[in-house]
Amino acid sequence: MSFFSYKQRNNINLIIIIALGMLIAYSLQGIFGSILATLVMYTVLRPGYVYLAEKRGWNRSVAAILMIFISVVVIVLPFYALSSMVIEKIAELNNNVGYFKKVLDKVKHLVPVNSTVQNFIEDGLRKAGTWVTGLFPSLITGAFNIILGLLIMYFLLYFMLIERERFEAALIKYAPMREQNALLFGQEMRNTTYANVVGQGFIALVQGSLVSLAFYVLGYKDPLFWGVVTTFISFVPVLGPPVIFVPAALLQMANGNNFAAWAMLIFGFVVVINIDNVLRFIIAKRVGNIHPIITVIGVIIGIPLFGILGLVFGPLLLSYFILLVRIYETSTLASDRLEKIKTIGDENQL
Repeated sequence: MSFFSYKQRNNINLIIIIALGMLIAYSLQGIFGSILATLVMYTVLRPGYVYLAEKRGWNRSVAAILMIFISVVVIVLPFYALSSMVIEKIAELNNNVGYFKKVLDKVKHLVPVNSTVQNFIEDGLRKAGTWVTGLFPSLITGAFNIILGLLIMYFLLYFMLIERERFEAALIKYAPMREQNALLFGQEMRNTTYANVVGQGFIALVQGSLVSLAFYVLGYKDPLFWGVVTTFISFVPVLGPPVIFVPAALLQMANGNNFAAWAMLIFGFVVVINIDNVLRFIIAKRVGNIHPIITVIGVIIGIPLFGILGLVFGPLLLSYFILLVRIYETSTLASDRLEKIKTIGDENQL
């Protein structure tokens, strides 16, 4: 005969499960970014996999491998290629000791500053360059971590795709909410992911391309590089693109190229900024929209955790948190209504 009662055994088992779960979560903190990336990639690739494997009747493994290959070619390789370009350019600027001094000497004719402020700004720009460089994953110094993270992500993604029904059924079964709320959460999570990754990614790509095109037409230096930088920064709505094209226009103005300067400012504030609102409105009608405040706060949260990928993962985490709060609030209100109905029924019976 057991020393513990049935209820006590269940409570002890629950405590052990929670303790082991916390230990496992702590052990996996190093690959948390890969796990989150797996969920994002699963959400993005799921429709294509379902179409190939379930509607067209392809072999599940072949369909999963094809979707993974497409994601590597379309997402992973371009991202790391662009990251390497940004790292090399920023390192080049940081190593050029006189670059920032020359730029400030030109700009101070427009905005007079003393030597102390100039040294402060110059030092701040160098530190900002070093900080930005650290955000991007280096293919040389961090090759092992990058490859390991990608292998873990695609290993998990492969089995999540080929066993899609079991994976999604397990999520619904073990979700700490009613089945209808779990399904609602899954649908809202999908829309949120599309809005952040596909929607905001498309907006950032368009804004970066427009800035790059304007730089090229107006004769600015390194249009491709600054277009790539604008694409990354454009994940921060409204605040992003002006960080690039306003200083560039001021520098042109300091060089005496007033036409190129004013043309860039007008094009930037009239077209580049407003294209964000137009595209965001179109995307919102299809997959939903993320409020700019959530995006900005999410970026602040995400960058220290995930580096440059925090531009995407930060807003996603915050959006998922808010979504869970909404689901909890809905469940609580429903429980309160049921409790009131039950109380009224008991009173009527008396």
